[in-house]
Amino acid sequence: MTDLKEKLLEELSDAVVDMDEEKAVEIANTFVENQFDAYEGIDKGLADGMKRAGQLYEEEEYYIPELLMCSDAMYAGLDVLRTHLKCDENEEKHKVVIGVVEGDTHDIGKNLVKIMMETEGFEVVDLGRDIPPRNFVEKAKEINADIICLSTLMTTTMCGMEEVIKILNEENIRDKFKVMVGGGPISNSFAERIGADAYTADASKAAKRAKELVSA
Repeated sequence: MTDLKEKLLEELSDAVVDMDEEKAVEIANTFVENQFDAYEGIDKGLADGMKRAGQLYEEEEYYIPELLMCSDAMYAGLDVLRTHLKCDENEEKHKVVIGVVEGDTHDIGKNLVKIMMETEGFEVVDLGRDIPPRNFVEKAKEINADIICLSTLMTTTMCGMEEVIKILNEENIRDKFKVMVGGGPISNSFAERIGADAYTADASKAAKRAKELVSA
């Protein structure tokens, strides 16, 4: 990694943590002007900053207002970088249904996963946040999806993920869809316990794991 690229990635991350939208836009523009990979700018710059902001929130250094301003800075940089993402238009597009489970409205992580998956060539249907389990299943059936992605940041709503898999099993269609889960309180052991196909800790890993699932 060049010194300039590393410096700009650090500055993108810092702009998010510092809640500085103008700086995020400025650095994102500099990043693409130097012909650095936009995907890397999102993953190792903006997403890294949001991860750091999340840690500050957990340590009670930041609260909800600060976290929201951090996300505003991240999205400001994202608006610049996402127009420069490279996608293979000739590749077959597999379909993904994604959303935040019922009872939770935290969607920053979900939005990052969506962008990363689109970059990897997936066609992503975003249901949004606070989505009942049944809605995931019905939409997946409607569009003949390959993967259902479930997100939450709250321990109290994790049961919604298990409910989606329960519905798939009850309708004898579990083998038709891969189910991926993620979010702050989710772990690999939880994913295994509820019968999910995959868990990943961050957005870029989720997109790459999704490619592995459809390739298999």
